[in-house]
Amino acid sequence: MQAVAPIFSLIAPKFQFKGANKRGIPVSRDPAALLAKYSDPLVYTGPIRVRTGHEILRISSYLLHNLKKVTVPFVVLHGTADRVTDPLASRELYTEAASRHKDLRLYEGFLHDLLFEPERDEIAADIIGWMDRTLGLQAV
Repeated sequence: MQAVAPIFSLIAPKFQFKGANKRGIPVSRDPAALLAKYSDPLVYTGPIRVRTGHEILRISSYLLHNLKKVTVPFVVLHGTADRVTDPLASRELYTEAASRHKDLRLYEGFLHDLLFEPERDEIAADIIGWMDRTLGLQAV
């Protein structure tokens, strides 16, 4: 797919394929939260355009080959049961990045949409805590 994506992106950038919502792959353990999410008209669940898919592949490939150049502060949050994206990629980013201020939070048994999991308040608190600590570091 990566080999032909640039060609299709130029020829037919608006051509659509596959649903973006990964139907059939669970992304949260909270059915009510998922119902609310997918009932929101601002949540896109339609097909992905070729150009969008190509850009996702392009930037992912670039980042993978340039992890050691990442020096900005960052936090990675990932559910260990995520079947949409591989938690090992998050571990690799954390391990390889040159940033001095980085954090990796793996949530055991959580799925892909962490802010739609039953423990969303815990995750939001982790994000806010990381931001508070990081902004405090930069102010010094």
